[in-house]
Amino acid sequence: MTGYGDAHLHAEGVSVSVEIRSVNNRYFKLTVRGNELFSGLESQIESLTRKHINRGTVTVNLRVKSDATADKYRIDTDVLQSYVKQIREMSGQIGIAETPHLDSVLLLPGVVQENTDNDDEQFNAWPVIEKTLKVALEKFDAMRQHEGETTTHDLRENLGIIAKHLQEIEVQSPNVVAGYRDRMTERVNKVLEEFDVSVDPSTLLREVAIFTDRVNISEEVVRLKSHLQQFEMFLEQKESAGRKLDFLTQELFRETNTIGSKANDAEIAKGVVEMKTAIEKIREQVQNIE
Repeated sequence: MTGYGDAHLHAEGVSVSVEIRSVNNRYFKLTVRGNELFSGLESQIESLTRKHINRGTVTVNLRVKSDATADKYRIDTDVLQSYVKQIREMSGQIGIAETPHLDSVLLLPGVVQENTDNDDEQFNAWPVIEKTLKVALEKFDAMRQHEGETTTHDLRENLGIIAKHLQEIEVQSPNVVAGYRDRMTERVNKVLEEFDVSVDPSTLLREVAIFTDRVNISEEVVRLKSHLQQFEMFLEQKESAGRKLDFLTQELFRETNTIGSKANDAEIAKGVVEMKTAIEKIREQVQNIE
């Protein structure tokens, strides 16, 4: 399910910024981006994130900055002396009496180095990272909650459209057989009058019975009603139901498609088209549901 949440926190000499983004995916896929120094915390970040998110392609952007302290940095004297020596040699070669200024040399790469121990840094920073991540996940959940309410409303509207047309189809279905019987009787009577022949009534009844069985959609109607009831039930549940709704959407389409192929009636065909349109909208929305 799509979502966004961010948080910023400064504590215990550490500044942490977390940004969470999620887009639709049938499965859970996490990518953590940020300071390479804290890459070893990815398993903890994933464990905490999974408690809030079950499906989706999730990206966690992590930025961590430690406050500067006197013992956090050291000057690499070998690198410093090498720079000074090279500058003096170059000055002599080009005939310029140039004395290197210490404040300028200190800005050169590698002169000032950070004293870091990855394990210690991760251990000290994790409590702050954890707090920040939890706040970002709470904001993420709040956004998804709002989106979920909107999505549920939209899903129910489309379920209502399907139920409405299904009811109309159920009413129209017996008329399909009656219309076929009347047309068949009319044609047979025409042939009898034209060629002065007779036909066994049981033959006519058998043909109508075969047609009735072929266009009978009562089982599909019953299953569709059941699927609609289950869909509504899953929407009421608090736990994750995305996969179940995805499966039910496929079943809704399958049963509706079968009705369209069996019904052999223009009015029913119109209703089927409307139902398929609503199901397609449901299919798109279900991808947003965890």
